[in-house]
Amino acid sequence: MNVKYFLLIVLVIALSCKTSHNKHSYDGKSGATKMVNTLHYPKEKHFKNIRQLTFGGDNAEAYWSFDSSKLVFQANNKAWGLNCDQIFIMDASRPLDSLEIPQMISTGKGRTTCSYFLPNNKTIVYSSTHLASEDCPPVPKKEDYGNKYIWPVYEGYDIFLADTEGNQLKQLTFEEGYDAEPTVSPKGDKIVFTSTRTGDLELFTMNLDGSDVRQVTNELGYDGGAFFSPDGSKLIFRSSRPKTEDEIKEYKDLLALGLVQPTHMELYICNIDGTELTKITDLGSANWAPFFHPSGEKIIFSSNHISKRSFNLFMINTDGTGLEQITYDKVFDAFPMFSPDGKKIVFSSNRNNYGTHDTNLFVADWVD
Repeated sequence: MNVKYFLLIVLVIALSCKTSHNKHSYDGKSGATKMVNTLHYPKEKHFKNIRQLTFGGDNAEAYWSFDSSKLVFQANNKAWGLNCDQIFIMDASRPLDSLEIPQMISTGKGRTTCSYFLPNNKTIVYSSTHLASEDCPPVPKKEDYGNKYIWPVYEGYDIFLADTEGNQLKQLTFEEGYDAEPTVSPKGDKIVFTSTRTGDLELFTMNLDGSDVRQVTNELGYDGGAFFSPDGSKLIFRSSRPKTEDEIKEYKDLLALGLVQPTHMELYICNIDGTELTKITDLGSANWAPFFHPSGEKIIFSSNHISKRSFNLFMINTDGTGLEQITYDKVFDAFPMFSPDGKKIVFSSNRNNYGTHDTNLFVADWVD
């Protein structure tokens, strides 16, 4: 879901410059600005026993195994010998040690994104460009596009299965263009993903083996980042839906170049067949990374609608009422996911990073 490019929206973040830190030390020669670090803000009443799980680099999109014991996540850490995002797995019960490199699930080639456990807790679905090229695909420069904040949607992305030892098991998508952002239904029977196979960025579902592909959305705009409801009957996703002639032209022109502009997105809910489509936010700015509360009656998501310079987590009822702020970080909180047992929440944040640009994983007990 392109965390690296989304962070460009936050002007105080520059992900091109990284330093590695661990829980035991701080490198005062790194050039980072020393600042007061905060692990848990006083207003974050829904969090208890918050813990930091990673220490340095870019770590994001962490998702629980079905038994709530492990996390699969996307990382880019030069200390691990990486120059491009790859997929890793870790024990959810303890932080990584300062010198520990977790088990890599992906191939180490190309760029990866958006991984998720299958119900057996032994298989991972993820997206990768490694078949298109073993090299990390080039990152577009916003200066070349009128200084717009843009995401690349690399046409080399396809969806794959691997086991928890990193053995590659199966390729699930074979269409030309972008196939990525897969997540799995709690019922354990379907995968939802985003694809350009129809010429636009739409949602599709398929069986766990890649069969029975069905289109879910069909309106112009970038529909992505979809997750199933706890009972598997609905989808929550974020979308940019251009309306005016100028917006439509800009969207189509960028998409033709393999780019999208993610600065204006709202949240939508629909049945898994695309019926009963309902827009549940109208906040402006970028509202994204939504996930269902265990009750199925609320959505937690990330937004910068209050301050363009910071993303925080918010919660809203599925009918669009009852908006509540959940986190109070100064820079970036996103990718929230409740554990399947409903007891914990994992998310990515720039908090507690000694003034560097590191994005780390955090887990907390959830308090309703």
